[in-house]
Amino acid sequence: MESLTPDLTPELDTHGCALTPRLLTPTQCTTIQNLYDDPTHFRTTVDMARHRFGSGQYRYFTHDLPQPIADLRTALWPHLLPIARDWADRLGRPAPWPDNLTDWLDQCHAAGQSRSAQILLRYGPGDWNALHRDLFGDMVFPLQVVIGLNDYGVDYTGGEFLLVEQRPRAQSRGTATPLPQGHGLVFTTRDRPVRSARGWSAAPVRHGVSTVRSGRRYALGLVFHDAT
Repeated sequence: MESLTPDLTPELDTHGCALTPRLLTPTQCTTIQNLYDDPTHFRTTVDMARHRFGSGQYRYFTHDLPQPIADLRTALWPHLLPIARDWADRLGRPAPWPDNLTDWLDQCHAAGQSRSAQILLRYGPGDWNALHRDLFGDMVFPLQVVIGLNDYGVDYTGGEFLLVEQRPRAQSRGTATPLPQGHGLVFTTRDRPVRSARGWSAAPVRHGVSTVRSGRRYALGLVFHDAT
């Protein structure tokens, strides 16, 4: 992942999201996908239709993350941290994130955000995810990552990742991105800096998933703050 940040920064600055190089092998993707059927890995299951979040299902992992997921989250942190700090500087905001991910999560827990926010998502035909933000309290890291676990266009069709940015005094802008298997999409959690007549302003952003037309779509969501 040595080239991750230089490659992604221009895309994040322009679009609010950027595809990474391959982060997981096909074998690792299948292994993680198969965890879905073992409830011992998860603290809770959310039925999206029941909560009017869309249609489909996802499960929150416990803090006892499978090693490949824990390792990947830790490895991504130092690549995303400089971008987060730069964005905070542009917006004149505090940048409370320490160099070490564990130290940041300790801060989250001290503030009452102590539950794992890592998720495994499963969609079938007709399922979709409404536009939303993954905010669980005051402790927020401004970037997160979603990783495709199966083969777009082969294992499923539709189900593109959606990002919608609210632009000042203009119509919102949408971006649709297919997730290649094993690749991650880095995207903004809440908002991102955009140039304005007064310098920099924060453009609110929400994300979701378009309707799956066929097959079954699995994705791994890595969030860098914990939940209440």
